[in-house]
Amino acid sequence: MASEKILQQKQQMVADLAEKFRTAAAGVFVDYCGLTVAEDTELRNKLREAGVEYTVVKNTITKRAAHDAGFSDFDEILNGPTALAFSFDDVVAPAKTLADFAKTHEVFTLKAGFMDGKAMTMEELDTLAKTPSKETLYAMLAGGLNATIAGLARALNAVAEQQGETA
Repeated sequence: MASEKILQQKQQMVADLAEKFRTAAAGVFVDYCGLTVAEDTELRNKLREAGVEYTVVKNTITKRAAHDAGFSDFDEILNGPTALAFSFDDVVAPAKTLADFAKTHEVFTLKAGFMDGKAMTMEELDTLAKTPSKETLYAMLAGGLNATIAGLARALNAVAEQQGETA
């Protein structure tokens, strides 16, 4: 009877993880082997601040969940210690946070990623990690709009001054 209960628990874990794969805006697989407890805690805090869910799940459960969600591209990377980082609203946050952490911790490596239901190559994952955060992009947009409006105001002021001189 205990084995039936364990089987049901594992099936539920697969179903829950498959749902995360389906609904996540982006996700990244990492190899965390060699991190100390303090480093892992530091990483988890950074991910929590970025709004990223980070979890370690057995590779067999991850593989089944990925297949259920339509991902068969991850079979070859699902060996050894593997952790998953999911973001449900910001596609840049997991890749950026994990890539920044990997720069200062050489034992920590990114394995693969996905975005909007499609697997990404490592080149695409690197590009995504270098993309500015959503807040930075909003600030850049606001600055660009502000500069355009200020330029228009200066031009209108110059025209008004010219017309005032000639009149």
